[in-house]
Amino acid sequence: MATKPKKKNPRLASGRKRVRQDVRLNAANTSLRSKYRTAVKNVEKAVLAGDKTKAAELFGKMQAVVDSVADKGIFHKNKASRDKSRLSAKVKALATAAA
Repeated sequence: MATKPKKKNPRLASGRKRVRQDVRLNAANTSLRSKYRTAVKNVEKAVLAGDKTKAAELFGKMQAVVDSVADKGIFHKNKASRDKSRLSAKVKALATAAA
């Protein structure tokens, strides 16, 4: 099995600092990415379950999460907009089907 070659430590102080910063930034971005995906999944689950009130409530929360993560540049604004649009259509379809 081929393993990744071990990264060399930077010699310059600025390079070492950049590595420390990258570790922190990577952790923060991973957390935000996870939060985004979880919010989207929760709305999808509520739509599949057919629970229109819960879906509508979760959709409102999901919009805030998606917008804040897109503003930080973790996901592209167009992806965020696309996800919101698709889920909005699903939630609306659920509301009209049940009505």
